Amino acid sequence: MGSIPSCQKCGSNYVYEDGNLYICPECAQEWPKENHLEKIDSLCASDANGHAINDGDTVVVVKDLKIKGSSSIIKVGTKIKNVRIVDGDHNIDCKVDGVGAIQLKSEFLRKAP
Repeated sequence: MGSIPSCQKCGSNYVYEDGNLYICPECAQEWPKENHLEKIDSLCASDANGHAINDGDTVVVVKDLKIKGSSSIIKVGTKIKNVRIVDGDHNIDCKVDGVGAIQLKSEFLRKAP
């Protein structure tokens, strides 16, 4: 059994192994055992203006977004704090007030000043 690295996101020493993953219980960061640095660095997202969005940024919605399977809408100008970059088509993971946890496409967001 090799040495378990500390979390790259928060620096916690309480990281544990689960199958082929390392998991940080403090910030919920997960990454594979092999090539764990490459996966973190490869995740990137650009907003509607082409600016890079990073984990923890605050963004603003630039278009009314209808929530699939619901009659709710996320209005233009809605500010979303503390976003997280994830892998996939909908590459922003966040919590929206009045809606809850949701994944959005970065092309419908812009970085807040």
